[in-house]
Amino acid sequence: ADCWMERDTITYSAALSACARGEQWVQALQLFHEMGVCRVERDTITYNAAVSACEKGEQWVQALQLFREMVESRVERNTITYSAAVSSCEKGEQWVQA
Repeated sequence: ADCWMERDTITYSAALSACARGEQWVQALQLFHEMGVCRVERDTITYNAAVSACEKGEQWVQALQLFREMVESRVERNTITYSAAVSSCEKGEQWVQA
């Protein structure tokens, strides 16, 4: 990761949201991972964008993993978080998980 380039939570949030809109879940997860490596704070918005990208890419396992990570990291979840997580389970036909 190019941690020397100045990137912040807002920059990553915008990039993650663009990945979600473009259904580029792999790229979104790479950027999300890079945030951790570069020690950029992950907030509700960045998590929501990553969960949404996974949801749009029908990657329910990754979406729920991110949701659980939010709980463990004590990052606030909101309506967008829950909606994307439930939708990802629905798309993956994981009714019990939803």
